[in-house]
Parts: sequence; C-alpha cells; structure tokens
Amino acid sequence: MTIGVSACGGSQRSESTPATATGTGDDGASAGKPQPSTEAGGGKPSDAGEFAINEADKSSRPKQAKLQATDTEAALRFFVIDKQKGPIEGIVVSLTSPTGKVYYTEETDKEGFAELLVPIGQTYDLVYLSLGRRNVAAKVQVKNEPRLNLKLTMRYEREEPSKAFVLDVQFATGRAKLKPESYERLDTVVEYMMHRKAARIEISGHTDTTGKKSANKKLSQERADAVRDYLVSKGVEPDRIKAVGYGDEKPIAPNDTAEGRQKNRRIEALAL
Repeated sequence: MTIGVSACGGSQRSESTPATATGTGDDGASAGKPQPSTEAGGGKPSDAGEFAINEADKSSRPKQAKLQATDTEAALRFFVIDKQKGPIEGIVVSLTSPTGKVYYTEETDKEGFAELLVPIGQTYDLVYLSLGRRNVAAKVQVKNEPRLNLKLTMRYEREEPSKAFVLDVQFATGRAKLKPESYERLDTVVEYMMHRKAARIEISGHTDTTGKKSANKKLSQERADAVRDYLVSKGVEPDRIKAVGYGDEKPIAPNDTAEGRQKNRRIEALAL
C-alpha cells in the first residue's frame, strides 16, 4: 500500500489536495508551499490535512525494511524526500494515537527511509519532530487488518538558513527561576533533542532596555542557563546546548511601549 504525502518545513497550513498535507521542518522555520506528490496511491482526503488509504499490495516491503507487520501491528515505511535535493537524512516522524500514545521512527537514513510499527485500527496524527513547532502534518488511518504494510512518500522542503524562535517560558519577575507552567513547553524541546541525536541548539536570553545594561546582560545569561539546566536535567547532553545572554542587544520590537518591552523579554532557541 502506497501513500504520497507532500509536506513543507513550515507551520502554515495550506488547502489540502488529494494525498497531500503540510508539515514542520526540523529547523522550525517557515518554508514555501507544498509540492504535490506524483507517487500518491491513496484516495481523496476526507478533510483538510487528512488522506484516505486505498487497497494496494500488502506484501510491498522496501529492501531497507527490518520490521515485520503482525496480526496486531501495521508496518509504516516512510520515505522523506526534498524535491530538489532528493532523500533527506536525519528526519524523525512521530505518530500520536487517539489515546495520546506517541510512536517515533528512528532518524531517516541516507535514502530518506525510516519505519515503525503501530497498532492497527486507529487514526494517527503524523508530525515531523521539530524544534520549533508541532503542527500536525497529516492524519493517517490504519485499517483494522492483519499484516498491513503502508508506504508513505513525504515531499519535504526547508527554508535556509535556520531561524530562531521564541520559547513560551515564564520566569519569576526579575529572577532566573522558571515557573512550572514552562515545563511542558520545554519538554517538547527535550523530545526533539532526545530523538535527534546529533542536533545542537543555542538557547539565548534577551531583555528590554529597562535598567542597567550590565544587569540586563547578567539576568539574560542566568535565564538562558536556567533553561539549559532544565534540558540537561531531563537527559540532554550538556555539550549539545549553548546558552548565551544577549541582554538588550537584540530587540525584536520598540522599547518605548509596554507591549514592545514585553516582546523583547524572551528566550529563543536556534538549531545550530
């Protein structure tokens, strides 16, 4: 059984066409419109971002495949391909079941291939594991049939260079102590780092221009260090995370309004 999926490296959803969907890149940066796949074997999607599966050869099994479909688990084979550059190595695909259980592929190999087993008879949210965003790329319905093999060809585009994005984390006023509501957001970064084994990131702290420059610089560094310490406490290797405090040197909004100052007080993450 073959499914063609078109995806891009950004967070923007586009109008869905048969067997196509949008997705998220590993750098968290927005990219162009998805390119339709010419290898689609599935039927028309039932709604935006969802595609149907038609009957096909259940015995189809790529030469790279190591996993064997069973009576209760389907084998999903992914080929992640850039339209211009061909297969993409190092991409992780995750599938979330209706109960919230998440299944992960290994990183795609040099041929853009990865695979995993998932229970049959469920519909899964499929996403690219991204540092910056977690938009659903598509929904895949796995029929309640034994020894089911599904092949998904995923067209993928990334925008270069990588861009930093703002982490939605909160600190105690004037301090570098993370508030508990920040943990869930940081756990998505942990997830990314644990499954993308070679990934390295920069965590940067930023302030507005209120107060002394030296104090702002110090606080921004301490807050970046606090985020780094949290990630390390969850098992991410310290040498894969660079923490930098920029103080008020890199504003993203004017500092002459309360709204602008609030935007400038931030933590950013950047894939290196």
